[in-house]
Amino acid sequence: MGPGEFLNINFFTALFTLINTVTLFLVLKKFLWGPVMKMIEDRQKEIDDMYTEAGNAKDKALQAQAEYEHKLAEARQTGERIVKEATVRGHARQEEILRAANEEADAVRKKAEADIAREKKKAINDAKSEIADIALEIAGKVVGRSLTEQDQKDLVNGFIDQLGDGE
Repeated sequence: MGPGEFLNINFFTALFTLINTVTLFLVLKKFLWGPVMKMIEDRQKEIDDMYTEAGNAKDKALQAQAEYEHKLAEARQTGERIVKEATVRGHARQEEILRAANEEADAVRKKAEADIAREKKKAINDAKSEIADIALEIAGKVVGRSLTEQDQKDLVNGFIDQLGDGE
């Protein structure tokens, strides 16, 4: 093998190599390129479907969150309304209790005043009776005679009238 043989290109070998390469390319394209491209397209479709599903899930989640926030706001409003109503009812009940207590206190006070007036009148009558007895005894001793019943009544009534004016 000399230096010239190494650089020699055989036309038939080159043509055969070219035909083999083109044939190999066509065979690979038919049997390998198509399935690989189909597999890539299927994978791309899967990925697109996953993105679509993720977007739908995100939309549903946002919708559920908005619905939750709406229901939460309604629950807060309902709670505030219930608290306000309870407060109003509590104030009304408080006023009713105070009114009843005041009425009861007024009734007790009026009864006490009536009892006091009755006891005062009784005490005055008792005092008048005792004073009348004492006055009769004194008058009997002062006059030295026995008074008639009418004289005793006049004397007692006069004495009681004087006491009544002294009040």
